Amino acid sequence: MSETEEANMLEVRGISKYFGSVNALSGISATVGAGQVTCVLGDNGAGKSTLIKILSGVFPPDEGEILVDGDPVRFGGPREARDLGISTVYQDLAMVPLMSVWRNFFLGSEPTKGWGPWRRFDVEKARELTSRELAGMGIAIRDPEQPVGTLSGGERQAVAIARAIHFGARLLILDEPTSALGVKQAGVVLKRIVQAREQGIAVIFITHNPHHAYPVGDRFVVLSRGTSLGEFAKSEITREELIRLMADNAELEALAHELDVVPAALGVEADEDTAG
Repeated sequence: MSETEEANMLEVRGISKYFGSVNALSGISATVGAGQVTCVLGDNGAGKSTLIKILSGVFPPDEGEILVDGDPVRFGGPREARDLGISTVYQDLAMVPLMSVWRNFFLGSEPTKGWGPWRRFDVEKARELTSRELAGMGIAIRDPEQPVGTLSGGERQAVAIARAIHFGARLLILDEPTSALGVKQAGVVLKRIVQAREQGIAVIFITHNPHHAYPVGDRFVVLSRGTSLGEFAKSEITREELIRLMADNAELEALAHELDVVPAALGVEADEDTAG
């Protein structure tokens, strides 16, 4: 194993995925190291969702390989990915809005006390751990008893991230966590991403928004129609170059030409000349 492989918590090499005649991904390669944020960017239909499902064990790749800590792996399902410390926070967050914050925090993994037929949910421990873990990430929840549905979108995302870290995530995959949030709420989520990185956790940040990705990202992978337009370290690309790469310069130039033609077709220039 090389020094580079040792530094990478996860690496994908030449990943491809087919659904019948549809080539959803073609030859995708990327790396993410512990304590790094790798941003995967692309518009709708770029292949981001398919890549998430491959990395989280939902789909097997048809070609290519996945390496965790430098060792090739092939997931038989999401549980095997979670056992290796890969945790995915999807857009729907897998939360029950009417249940309390602390119940959602331990949903499906409740702490228990007692033995045998006397074994039961340890409510006190669950409440205490929830408050402590959220406070440790700087998340100020007014009352852990309140229904999670009463939290803001940014707060719910923060709770989901804290939950994944508590249950041993070494690699955190975030599926468009800021897409439906306002500026302030998105800032809350971006702050949690930075905190996770500072804890030494590897993060894959899936987004279509380069303005959210660039401030927190260490590496950037740009997808377009199932193919990779490149992988870049932050020192290798500016925010403006990232935006142009995502937007496709040729399409932007064609659009700019069309927009220049429209006023002329409507006689705007003639009116301006007449006015002058």
